[in-house]
Amino acid sequence: MKLPVDLGKVAQARDLAIAITRPLQAYFADHSTITIERAVLRLYGIDGVDEDEVPWPNRVVEQLAASGRLDRGAAIALGQAVLASGRDPQEAAEALASGIIPPDDSPESCGEARDWARSMARRKLDELMAFRARRREMRAALGAGPTPWKYVIVATGNIHEDVPQAQLAARQGADVVAVIRSTGQSLLDYVPFGHTTFGTGGTYATGANFKLMRQALDELGAEMGRYVQLTNYASGLCMPEITVLAAQEGLDMLLNDALYGVLFRDINIYRTLTDQHFSRLLNAACGILINTGEDNYLTTADAFEEGHTVLSSQFINERFALDAGMAENLMGLGHAFEMNPGTEDGLLYEIAMAQLVRQVFPDSPIKWMPPTKHVTGNVFWTYAHNTLYNLVGVLTDQTIELLGMLTEAVHTPFASDRYLALKNADYVFNYARHLQDEITWNPDGRIAQRSRQVLDEAVALLEEVADEGLVKAIGRGVFAGVKRPADGGKGLEGVFVRHSTYLNPFEDLLRAGQAAIAQRVVQPEATP
Repeated sequence: MKLPVDLGKVAQARDLAIAITRPLQAYFADHSTITIERAVLRLYGIDGVDEDEVPWPNRVVEQLAASGRLDRGAAIALGQAVLASGRDPQEAAEALASGIIPPDDSPESCGEARDWARSMARRKLDELMAFRARRREMRAALGAGPTPWKYVIVATGNIHEDVPQAQLAARQGADVVAVIRSTGQSLLDYVPFGHTTFGTGGTYATGANFKLMRQALDELGAEMGRYVQLTNYASGLCMPEITVLAAQEGLDMLLNDALYGVLFRDINIYRTLTDQHFSRLLNAACGILINTGEDNYLTTADAFEEGHTVLSSQFINERFALDAGMAENLMGLGHAFEMNPGTEDGLLYEIAMAQLVRQVFPDSPIKWMPPTKHVTGNVFWTYAHNTLYNLVGVLTDQTIELLGMLTEAVHTPFASDRYLALKNADYVFNYARHLQDEITWNPDGRIAQRSRQVLDEAVALLEEVADEGLVKAIGRGVFAGVKRPADGGKGLEGVFVRHSTYLNPFEDLLRAGQAAIAQRVVQPEATP
């Protein structure tokens, strides 16, 4: 079941994506952020909070910034503190944060600190890679289930209530459990500590919460003989730190989009893109599958008129991921079933978009999102709409399918709503499992014509963005109709230019291990 996709235009789109992202790669090489430096400290094992419940990584970075030493990188400062005090990294970091250990800029001190930082980074990264390898073995032994994977959300605000709900969802057939974050956490410039019970509209992403949920799903997976995947959100001002915590606690997926935080949370574009680059370096090394957020474009823009912006953004997201050494099988590029259900032949247009995305990114585990914008309180209408969504998902071989719920957009779904969503998906996926093997598309029909239209419009948009630059294009609102100026948004003050002696040994090690990935991409198969 293949659409007649113009491979020349697909290649042109990818070339344009390279032109769009290349200038920003140079920016990443010359800049860091306070969040990246805090992530470096967390990779060294620095954790916990002080008496005011401020995380120690924040305290260290604040002290380095106040003393004018942050532009050298947190790794060198930590190395100096360890060597000067003879303490372990956690104790040395706490002393450094308190200003107890004075800075020493002598060449001898800096050289020894750089040696320590590189050696310890290699050791910590080796430990992390060994942990991730054990998790891959566990997953391979138990199996992750057939696609589309059934993805559900659990988010009560209380991690201790989330755990039994997540286990219940897994028993009912969920393949992936996502713990959505508390409202507004993406705008916090610190990561809360410990188990949390007070989230609003979601549960705080913390290392302790990750650990508790991962253990609970692992215990259940061993009992059921089926691996249950766990995901959370790594967008926002603490993107790199949450990525570190997710890697350390065994999460399988992270929502990690290049532009979501810019467009929908008004986080500065330079802060977001610099943070996402380091995050994706680590995701790539740890085998964490990312989910991108193009589906959100269609919650503010018309799905028919603006479908090409989704495809354009997917090409850009793919390129950013490749430049961070991420293989295609870790790129959960996102899109959504958001056509107005009153549209004549809307189902055909949804099929066209879903099949086009599937063919253009053949090795990517596509993330398919349910209808939300046109969902109403009429549960019968919603159930029918979600059934069609499930049918298109299995027909076009989507990989990760967030299941639509009866009361989505009305209130946080009940456990019974989740059960009905899982049973609906099971029914449709089984009943139409091999439908795609029985269908061929009319090359001049509505579905083929729509796919050509979307690809043509995507290439035209990418040409515009390449001509003016991504930052300016975002400034005039090319995606989702949301305009974000280059010097606006939250977090720009947390971006700084690297000193000539700057060191981030984790970044150096990750780049060295993944440089070859950036040169490859799997092209879709040729079609008549």
